[in-house]
Amino acid sequence: MLNRIKFFRERGWEEISPEDYAGFWQCHGGSVATHPSFVERLSGLVEIPVRYLGWHRDGMLAAAIPAWGRYLAASMMALKAVGKKRFFDLGNAEIIFPVVSGAEKIPLRHVGRNISVWHATNFAGLKQEKEKLAFLQKPDAFSAKFRKNQRRNLRQFEEAGGFSRPVSDFLPKELADIYLDLFRRRWGFPAPGAERMAEVFALLRDWMRGFVVFLNDAPVAVQVLYQVESPQWVSVEYVNSATDPQARDFSPGNVVTYLNTDAAREEAQALGKALRYSFGRYSSGRADSAYKSHWCSFEPVFRV
Repeated sequence: MLNRIKFFRERGWEEISPEDYAGFWQCHGGSVATHPSFVERLSGLVEIPVRYLGWHRDGMLAAAIPAWGRYLAASMMALKAVGKKRFFDLGNAEIIFPVVSGAEKIPLRHVGRNISVWHATNFAGLKQEKEKLAFLQKPDAFSAKFRKNQRRNLRQFEEAGGFSRPVSDFLPKELADIYLDLFRRRWGFPAPGAERMAEVFALLRDWMRGFVVFLNDAPVAVQVLYQVESPQWVSVEYVNSATDPQARDFSPGNVVTYLNTDAAREEAQALGKALRYSFGRYSSGRADSAYKSHWCSFEPVFRV
């Protein structure tokens, strides 16, 4: 099912080694969902063979992609096709491939969504989607009132007995238990990928970032964040969040967002790199549209 019409789909592309893909990614960058080790570990989890394909121009590698059959690797559509949709949750992760600067009109025929606007001219065959991707705004884009409100929320939270601990303080099983409990409290149903959450957190621990927020020694908010570093930018994927609805008077969701985004900004600044912090998809009809409108700006996104 994953490999039909393979000859047409891969025409012009050549299989490259995992080592070549990893080296090319490290030179030209990408996003969380295309990071070589990230892809390799998820492929092993779902038992889908990953193939790395390269497009050459003038004898040199110009672009590379990881693929699961006819799909781009880590695609939820691929998981659905093989009955493994709920193995893990990456939300609507932005797809940035390693591509040589200035490369244009490379045919891309593997099925996938959320392909970055950065690739609008790199690849032929892209179709713009109706929804956009939401990205954390630059600090100077926030109003003085907004920044003041976030600092006040944090201060009031701390005065009420609130504090935070980095996710790295917790074992994967501990973090999964906290997240799953808060998610069920907030929404009344299990989080996507709940059955394997601890296993996924253990596999992806190297790239997890952020804080667990506590109130009176009880966890009240956490977000699933993955972060990778490219030569010129830092990519963060905010996959999902979980909060205790009984603590809503203290806005723990906004507190943890403020802490997480501030830490990511500081890290990127220390590295001298741009920050690309994705909040996933945005549309005016979604329940989280007002929240994302406060924190984010929006960019077009493409599919094949």
